[in-house]
Amino acid sequence: MKLYEYQGKDLLQKAGIPTPPGRVVSSMKELEAAKSSLRYPLVVKAQVLVGGRGKAGGIQFADNWDEAKKHTQNILGMTIKGLKVNKVLLVEKIEFAKELYASVLIDRSSRKPLFLVSAEGGVEIESVADEKIHRKTVNPLAGVSGYVVRELTDAMGLEPQVRHQVQDILVKLYKAFRANDCELLEINPLAVTPDGKVLAGDAKAILNDGALFRHPDLEKVEEEYTPLEQEARAQNIAFIQLEGKIGVIANGAGLTMATLDALQEFGGAAGVFLDLGGTDNPEQVTRAFRLMKKAEPSVMLLNMFGGITKCDTVARGIMAVLEKEPVDFPIVTRIKGTNAKEANEIFKNAGFTTANTLQEAAQKAVELERGGPASNGSHAKPKKATVTTKGGKK
Repeated sequence: MKLYEYQGKDLLQKAGIPTPPGRVVSSMKELEAAKSSLRYPLVVKAQVLVGGRGKAGGIQFADNWDEAKKHTQNILGMTIKGLKVNKVLLVEKIEFAKELYASVLIDRSSRKPLFLVSAEGGVEIESVADEKIHRKTVNPLAGVSGYVVRELTDAMGLEPQVRHQVQDILVKLYKAFRANDCELLEINPLAVTPDGKVLAGDAKAILNDGALFRHPDLEKVEEEYTPLEQEARAQNIAFIQLEGKIGVIANGAGLTMATLDALQEFGGAAGVFLDLGGTDNPEQVTRAFRLMKKAEPSVMLLNMFGGITKCDTVARGIMAVLEKEPVDFPIVTRIKGTNAKEANEIFKNAGFTTANTLQEAAQKAVELERGGPASNGSHAKPKKATVTTKGGKK
């Protein structure tokens, strides 16, 4: 279970880790009630379970009450990556002399808690050069020893005044990680102020769902879904919206993930992840494709391996939608397995861009997404096709 930033900071505060003071509000009435406790300048931060708040306008700065009121009113109710902002955190702005990074997470390979620290914080840890990220596993039976945090802070190259504070914070961070059954507990940035004080500028926490019964005091966070994801869940369809522009329909989580990797290999990125699983129910296929249409991808890639799922059933379901509701995005298909020959004939007659291998299909999808022609010269957009049904009718 993911926690909101204000909830993550609450875990840190309870562990004795210093954080800037703030208040969370869910309405303008609550903001009015918190007016006397606000300290300026402050930061108004949207509380959503996705990144990219700043670029979306979900983080604003206020030097006085009028600005705080204006920004809160603008941010409450806004949508960030499909998620509505229902809560806003108003937190005292702190000046950074330096930004560090610190987290504890479960390392699947060693099956132990793992410290990740870096002297370069304030950005996503994935964007930091690997040699600047320092790691140290912890024996869960022994806990955190003094030498562990000393090795980490020495590797970060911190000055003595800052080093001792960071060592104390790392010990407390690990204790909070264990006490709350976390899978991840992250501070980014771990801020160093001009006068040498160290405090948590932000917090990210993911808890083990299976251990929530041990934490009745924690406010349960309902996982947030976009409207289309909610619609898909109601229809029992595995559907996830991502940040790219290519829609992906595949069957089976492994094949779907492999498709996403193949797109990335050619410089593309998926915007929709739709897993048909093992269904060959024409109605379910039709519903799935309608969801894809609503997501409005730049191009769609269908990657099917027919085992239990029959390829021609999927093809007929898609064509049933297209004959009634045409789309304005190109479609690339790669079909293998049960009744693949029939499915390929249906798609070729419809003018789809077809491919024999996953790599070929991914490359063509990326080319079309960028506005270029498909490498085999097939039609960029599907044309109206005549589909032969199982009964032989046309």
